[in-house]
Amino acid sequence: MSPPSTILVTGGAGFIGSHACVELLDHGYELIVVDDYSSSTPQAFARVERIAGRFAGAVYELDVRDRPALSAVFDRHPVDAVLHFAAYKAAGPSTRRPVEYYDTNVGGTTALLRTMHEHGVHQLVFSSTAALYGDAGHGPLDEATPARPVNPYAASKWICEHILADVCRRCPEYTVLCLRCFNPAGAHPSGLLGEDPRGTPGNLLPYVAQVAVGRRERLPVFGADYPTRDGTGIRDYLHIMDTVEAHRIALDHLADEPGLHVYNLGAGRGSSVLDVVAAFSAACGRPVPYEVVPRRPGDVPELVADASAVARAWGWRPTRDLTDICRDAWHFQRLNPHGYTDSARRPNTKR
Repeated sequence: MSPPSTILVTGGAGFIGSHACVELLDHGYELIVVDDYSSSTPQAFARVERIAGRFAGAVYELDVRDRPALSAVFDRHPVDAVLHFAAYKAAGPSTRRPVEYYDTNVGGTTALLRTMHEHGVHQLVFSSTAALYGDAGHGPLDEATPARPVNPYAASKWICEHILADVCRRCPEYTVLCLRCFNPAGAHPSGLLGEDPRGTPGNLLPYVAQVAVGRRERLPVFGADYPTRDGTGIRDYLHIMDTVEAHRIALDHLADEPGLHVYNLGAGRGSSVLDVVAAFSAACGRPVPYEVVPRRPGDVPELVADASAVARAWGWRPTRDLTDICRDAWHFQRLNPHGYTDSARRPNTKR
């Protein structure tokens, strides 16, 4: 079986999705993109087009839970495989809006699977999360680490993985590659694409960047009493370009073996919140002010990847570190102090 050439990207306007579009276009793929812009903006696509020099295919504004609308996309375009990014992704907000997270993340995945099956498409790369490991303790975690999700976001992704595993057991024509991303961060080195959350950022790096550029007064550090070397939470930060490279490489391996296959994506290095503050301060050339506040519900002390399985299977290893992440995130924020505020067209957007 030849590698897929036309890819449906769900959530293609989001942080990971938009960078994945650049990566796939740079490697000759044709794209069909769907996004409802509930936590993103169509302005990202004009920037994707500027970087890649083209934007093949079409963009559709729709919610993946809308099966008739999604089915119409499959009817109009030949789709070889799907890259599924569409989901809500923040741990903290998920504790306040659990039903919304389950409805969107689980309901969107089941609607997508049903529509794929109806149209004879059985190859899927699912962007999952390391958050499902929960409070698994210290040290790098491999794929055999038991899942212990501690917030609805992580639990919703774990439920999706269960569904995908069950589908693959009962429908042998399916191949699903499940990529458990640790903490994607940074920006495209051009400064045109980056992380531009709506409202208050739920992730550390964009919040630090907004403080550094003057949009926010100081960074709240949620807890300094964790059992870590400096008391703040430790995470494994993976450059966004390494992240999307792994997703693109996954497409080349969909033909390897049917069934569900799970891989961690991480750098294998833990950085505390204060490590990130120091690295970003170095990148922007001035201290980033912060204050310690109480712990946030749904957070755990440490999450660091053992990504040796994907290195053995595909030869993929990250090539960038926290310094690169902070440099590129600052470059994007400095060039776009208010995010994607310039006017931009929607390439081939259809309703």
